[in-house]
Amino acid sequence: MPPKARLTKTEIVSAALDIVRESGESALNARSLAGKLSCSTQPIFSNFENMDELKEEVERAAYGLYLEYTEREIASGEYPYYKSTGMAYIRFAKDEPELFRLLFMSSGQSSVPTMADSYLEESIIPVIAKNLGISKEEARTFHLEMWIFVHGIATMFATSYCDMDWGLVSEMTSDMYLAASEYIRRKKNDMQA
Repeated sequence: MPPKARLTKTEIVSAALDIVRESGESALNARSLAGKLSCSTQPIFSNFENMDELKEEVERAAYGLYLEYTEREIASGEYPYYKSTGMAYIRFAKDEPELFRLLFMSSGQSSVPTMADSYLEESIIPVIAKNLGISKEEARTFHLEMWIFVHGIATMFATSYCDMDWGLVSEMTSDMYLAASEYIRRKKNDMQA
């Protein structure tokens, strides 16, 4: 009988991601992962120094899935670019509640803020600044206000607090964007008067 093929890091991360998807972050440990992979814990710790290193890779994989949601939403052309990013965030929370919780509702140390900050600075802030004719600093504040609103809706989906009609979600995010944009316009006019 030939020896069993060695498990790769990718296979281990994929199985760990499935555990988190199915049962939440707290269900991921060496024993549950070994059970999912039908092996001992030895292959896990041959590939990863410890569970913290593995969990960081799981977060990276989950964040990659979130970025895929964002890219698909943008590519669909259903919404303007900036709105697409917010709708993708909400859709990810609705479709992948445990991964959303892992990435955006965990209280522990995470590599996600660093990844998210990079995406924000390179892809989101310049678009807001250009569309609204404001500085990058003002665009960061605008985005924070919008993100708090969108995060609230996403959290309600991720926690099954409510299940709103998708059309209503779209309308509400547009309303908030228009209200915040108008506030900025009036604020600029008041400062110039």
